[in-house]
Amino acid sequence: MSNNSGPGRLELRDYGPNPFVIDIEEATKENTNFRLALWTGEHLQLTLMSLDVGEDIGLEMHPDVDQFIRVEEGRGLVEIGDDKDNLDFQRNVYDDYIIIIPAGKWHNLTNTGNIPLKLYSIYAPPEHPFGTVHVTKPEEE
Repeated sequence: MSNNSGPGRLELRDYGPNPFVIDIEEATKENTNFRLALWTGEHLQLTLMSLDVGEDIGLEMHPDVDQFIRVEEGRGLVEIGDDKDNLDFQRNVYDDYIIIIPAGKWHNLTNTGNIPLKLYSIYAPPEHPFGTVHVTKPEEE
């Protein structure tokens, strides 16, 4: 398991449900895991993600979870729709863009750039178990 710890590096792990303060841009850019839960509480969860060139999050839908995503580095294509076969809302996203995905919407985000796509995601309520770490996408699947 990669926790990105070492000299001059943040220890990236789940700090919930305790009070927590961090430079989110630095933490997001340092993360090399596909997905890592950084803070999990009863009503909210913060995860960090790093998508390799050409990689996507994977088509998914959260029936009871609203999701906020902020891109810190890289570029991608977000696709959202009411049906997994009709993702009719499509936008290119870059550094500092946010994406809001309402509960019940099918969605995917693909890295269309030439560097890893670094982002953080807030789920309300939490979507993943406390302490989740997926070093790679196949590990998550």
